[in-house]
Amino acid sequence: MKIGRFRQKEDKNGIFYGSLSPDGSFVNVMTHFDFEDLNYTGRQYFLSELDFLSPCETTKIVAVGVNYKDHAEEMNKKLPEVPLLFIKPSSSVIAHLERIVLPKSSVRVNYESEFAIVMAKKAKNVKISEAPDYILGYTCLNDVTARDLQTKDVQFTRAKGFDTFAPVGPFIETEIKDPLNLAVKGYLNGELRQSSNTSNLIFGPYELVEFISGIMTLFPGDIISTGTPSGVGSLKSGDVFEIEIDNIGRLKNFVE
Repeated sequence: MKIGRFRQKEDKNGIFYGSLSPDGSFVNVMTHFDFEDLNYTGRQYFLSELDFLSPCETTKIVAVGVNYKDHAEEMNKKLPEVPLLFIKPSSSVIAHLERIVLPKSSVRVNYESEFAIVMAKKAKNVKISEAPDYILGYTCLNDVTARDLQTKDVQFTRAKGFDTFAPVGPFIETEIKDPLNLAVKGYLNGELRQSSNTSNLIFGPYELVEFISGIMTLFPGDIISTGTPSGVGSLKSGDVFEIEIDNIGRLKNFVE
């Protein structure tokens, strides 16, 4: 099932969660959504009547660096012994079809296509065997990065934390049975630039939930972004970048 968060185009206050119909044409409106109890109002809207919002409201994005074997090789880095974590603020989140804004302080902004985990419930000290019970589903995330600023700082906060630097969506897919066998692709202006598979992840989703929840409490709607494969490149004004992941869909954003 694909879950999203939407707003009626004619009612900017009419925000709701809903699930996409099997044919992708309309959305079934959910009642108050608590990530575990999925109930419906009985109302429906055509997808064309709605604006996309980020598919969940999150307190934080916990991102993982150098987590694809092909990306580590590309960067001439050793495989990490433990996940390399950093935080992207919730203020960096934008939705499908929204615009990535290039900051004036950077001359090299990169795209990073990523497979992301969305948490269903509060998680602390979760064992790897229990991790699937804490995951609502999976989505696409673009870990936009001011690469030139990243090389100047000890931490990644500035380079990763600009407003609009975390496009997420378009949906959360709740029925992925094997998260370690999904094609991840990134397209710049329609041209394939990144192509890999989650089977190349160094640390998989369940390992990451165990590791991260042992450090910090994860809340419903929190996102773990699992890292980018090889093929990272630069964005310029006027570009369109799209991330496509098997069974989830295609996240599209414009650059200005």
